[in-house]
Amino acid sequence: MPHGPIRLGLIGDNIAASQSPKLHRLAGRQVQHIVSYDQIVPRHLGLDFDQTFALCAAGSYRGVNVTYPYKEAVTARVRIDDPLVRAMGAVNTVVFEADGPHGFNTDHSGFMAAYRAARGSQPPGRTLMIGAGGVGKAVAFGLVALGLSEIAIADRDVDKAEALCAALRQVRPGLDASAGADAEAMAQGAAGIINCTPVGMTGLEGTPLARSALQGAAWAFDAVYTPVETQFLRDAADHGLSIISGYELFFHQGVDAWRIFTGLGLDPARLRAALQDPE
Repeated sequence: MPHGPIRLGLIGDNIAASQSPKLHRLAGRQVQHIVSYDQIVPRHLGLDFDQTFALCAAGSYRGVNVTYPYKEAVTARVRIDDPLVRAMGAVNTVVFEADGPHGFNTDHSGFMAAYRAARGSQPPGRTLMIGAGGVGKAVAFGLVALGLSEIAIADRDVDKAEALCAALRQVRPGLDASAGADAEAMAQGAAGIINCTPVGMTGLEGTPLARSALQGAAWAFDAVYTPVETQFLRDAADHGLSIISGYELFFHQGVDAWRIFTGLGLDPARLRAALQDPE
């Protein structure tokens, strides 16, 4: 169990609306520990990501979360013991140990928990995922663990989408995985449609997919959680799709990250309720 105050942080761009500071401070309060949680934006410091990460590693941080657009870049700066996380090529949680920084991915476990809470044991069906970046990698590997049999990955960088398809086939031989740039065309026949781009978040308003392309699907997930109700999810709800909010991924990944940072347990229901109240 940690002794004294616990210093944590979040490295990312466009993170002013993040609720991670509140989640971790409330988690500390629940187990009677003082927690500080800094929002660290490299450009605000006049530094690049590597310089920012080195500053955190040399400081008094117990650990940091890493978000867009640095989840892939950080993998070169940490030791990753989990072969699945190494295969993903994305890290969102880093703990600074005596032997150096260790990397984890709680987006992966957080997405799986969010999916199961909403859809139980139902397999995902053919899924279109828009965005092959850090969170997309974690979600795609989660989908495979949930019984995915077919996935189409749309990204403006088709080579990146192809590389993710290849990584998924390595862990699930025989998986039907295709890549392309035209999300609207790739949505045809999809049971699940997922946004793993930052489009729709506060400051980057909009939607990654035309409203009409959602028709005929069964469920939708948006990795964006600020705001909780994005245009993408509103459009999906209007077409009668089952909705999985990015807030659910945020909450579950945060609980998992807390345990990695501290080794301390939590009452998740109590934490969820506390998050709904203003501090």
